[in-house]
Amino acid sequence: MTTIDTTASHWRLLSAAAAALLFGAAHDVVVRTVPNLVSAIDAVAGLGLNALDANLGSAVFCGGPVFSGCWYCWRQGWIGGDDVKLLSACAVLVPPAAVPELVLTTAIASGALALFYLGLARLLPRDATPQSIGRRPTGLIERI
Repeated sequence: MTTIDTTASHWRLLSAAAAALLFGAAHDVVVRTVPNLVSAIDAVAGLGLNALDANLGSAVFCGGPVFSGCWYCWRQGWIGGDDVKLLSACAVLVPPAAVPELVLTTAIASGALALFYLGLARLLPRDATPQSIGRRPTGLIERI
């Protein structure tokens, strides 16, 4: 009978999830979208981690309400579709007891970011439209 080195498995899954989240964050800054693969990697890694910790049922149970709440917010136009899939995947990624803290922290950080963007919008001229500003930059640094 073979045994699974759970410590090494945990680190591999956490590393994959962290790398996917970092890539997704960078992609979101540049392109304003999060690839579906990022959410899929995080969800699968989360399911694997929680299965190793014998929390699989609890993780899936906690992910459902997060998805439902996010889906409702998306239907109201309050958040984007990428937010729904990524927050739902992260709800499965963290231990079930940490899901409320994850949702609260994400809401606070998102609100702060929205206020930051609203503050930056005041720096644009009042008559700024996509046509008056010009075409969207194509270079990586310019888009950031």
